[in-house]
Amino acid sequence: MGMISRIIPSDKTAYNAAKKRWDSIAKPLGSFGILEEMVQKIAAVQGTADIDISKRTAVIMCGDHGVVSEGVTQCGQEVTAECARAIAEGRSNVNAVASAYNIAVLAVDVGIASDIECDKLIHRKVVYGTKNITIESAMTSEEVEKAIAVGTELARELKEAGTKIIISGEMGIGNTTSASALASVILGLSPEEVTGRGAGLSTEGLHRKISAVSRAIELNRPSVERPLELLQKVGGAEIAAMTGLFLGGAYYHIPVIIDGVISAAAAAVAYMIAPHCADYMLASHCSGEPAGEGLLSYCGLKAPINAGLRLGEGTGGVLLIPLLDGAISLYNNSHRFEETNIERYVELK
Repeated sequence: MGMISRIIPSDKTAYNAAKKRWDSIAKPLGSFGILEEMVQKIAAVQGTADIDISKRTAVIMCGDHGVVSEGVTQCGQEVTAECARAIAEGRSNVNAVASAYNIAVLAVDVGIASDIECDKLIHRKVVYGTKNITIESAMTSEEVEKAIAVGTELARELKEAGTKIIISGEMGIGNTTSASALASVILGLSPEEVTGRGAGLSTEGLHRKISAVSRAIELNRPSVERPLELLQKVGGAEIAAMTGLFLGGAYYHIPVIIDGVISAAAAAVAYMIAPHCADYMLASHCSGEPAGEGLLSYCGLKAPINAGLRLGEGTGGVLLIPLLDGAISLYNNSHRFEETNIERYVELK
């Protein structure tokens, strides 16, 4: 965790150079909206207006949650292992979407409740599933730090391998319950306000989930002032690992895309730990879960996609890539004012 104090703001000179390039294109100023800002952010992260996201990798952190025993999900923990294997072997939802945009996909076992024989799965297990947060803390402080280190180390490895942009993702049955508990504390909202149906709960199941979040917070009394303790008490191994991925992205200067509400909860914790992390984060979509928009706003971010997505596995984050590719093509290849007879637009105030 010594790297935290060495996370610095991104390069504003490169950011301004990218804005100048945008403003030279023969179009109304700012007319490509949030995507212009994102290209400028990438320039600031990479330290140059000549940005490159040609090599992209989705990292899917996988872990189980003891709170599943409270009846907060439609299915059991065994689904986490099955889906993690499918992602590693290229057969799952995220692989199908990522293949359309030349995105590599990695599946990482940080906290699955069982051992999985799969050569293509990255084995970085910290814990065999978290504890039931309605009865005790999810993890020990040592387990949290190890899970965060999994994320920071993967960011380093990807940087060294030439990855230019990372998409965060997760797989863990029950993890929207932990994300809701985190969001309730971070945003200062009641469990009812931040807890949704996840993968699909009945009204009765939703009430059980809200009750579990309420009891977890009442028992563990996590504090917004202590983000590592917050993760330890009501988080998850895969959430902590994504927190590390955001911290590592900031430290190693790689932009990291936020997926849905669980990824956004991890991003918010990273932001709490090191506020400059927000310079290195890109929001992809506003989750269909009720806490999604609030967690992004907490980090000062806004998502360009608002389509009610709630699939997880990094699928929503992957969908930002073609938008960025289109924006970068316009940024690099469109005609400039100096090449046309079009009068340059000016900013009106």
